[in-house]
Amino acid sequence: MLQQTTTEAVIPYYKRFIEKFPTIQKLANANLEDVYKMWEGLGYYRRAKHIHETAQIIMDKYQGIFPSDYQDILSLKGIGPYTAGAISSIAFHQETPAIDGNVLRIIARQYLIKDNIALSKTQKKVTEIVQDLLIGYDASSFNQGLMDLGATICRPLHPQCEKCPIHESCQAYINHQEQVLPINIKNIKHKELNYITGIITYQDQFLLIKNNQGLLENLYGFIQYELESPYSFIEEFMNEYHHSLSIISYIQDIKHVFTHRTWHMHVYHFTINKPLENMYTLHDIEQLPLSTAHLKVLKAYLKETNLNH
Repeated sequence: MLQQTTTEAVIPYYKRFIEKFPTIQKLANANLEDVYKMWEGLGYYRRAKHIHETAQIIMDKYQGIFPSDYQDILSLKGIGPYTAGAISSIAFHQETPAIDGNVLRIIARQYLIKDNIALSKTQKKVTEIVQDLLIGYDASSFNQGLMDLGATICRPLHPQCEKCPIHESCQAYINHQEQVLPINIKNIKHKELNYITGIITYQDQFLLIKNNQGLLENLYGFIQYELESPYSFIEEFMNEYHHSLSIISYIQDIKHVFTHRTWHMHVYHFTINKPLENMYTLHDIEQLPLSTAHLKVLKAYLKETNLNH
């Protein structure tokens, strides 16, 4: 849950999730839609799918016992080298490094590493340094200490070097490079996408579709097309569903930012003259895992039509 999300935001979700799925077995046996529902609002829903799959793997392959071997942990869905290292060292006291952004920053400053820490070869270099530092020490305390140091003192901007317990050996501090390092330049291509998003209603029901693949896999949302006009939306809907729509009103524009793309959703209200499959009341929708982006759309519609209670 903490991947890409702050601790403060995660805590209430974590408590609800653990209450709903207190054991690996209960999580493994749960319906995926129920897991998504408990994840609703956190975003990055693939994490929820991975944790569900991992619970099933642990039940099937490891008889319900979380594996202690680093490579076995690393093989689980959604667990990368950092998480595997953190689990191995903290839960099982093995001498494995846990390299996150905090550790990359601290080591780059300590050793005056001028290479870009966003590159895998630099991260490998840092991992090797930490691996050597761990030998003979309590890896759990070491890794957690570095995480805390990076979060509180050796921060990305304006590090508090005078308070740092290791500043006397820090080559960046000695060479007055602490405000420059680390070099962290990510090459991210960000897409801007424009959609006409249709809130299609029949009486008190809303038409929602379940995404079978892609960014919002297994989540529900409103129909949207990458078009520039609501009238083009009506034509596209007719081509796909063979039913006509009546346009009622423009609701508003909604912007939703993902890691590598931004959605600009131009939201319109349409009606249909007879119910189709996959139409849901507001009560029904409360039970469905709705994507965060489309939850914004629904709230905007309800506010606009004074149905929000």
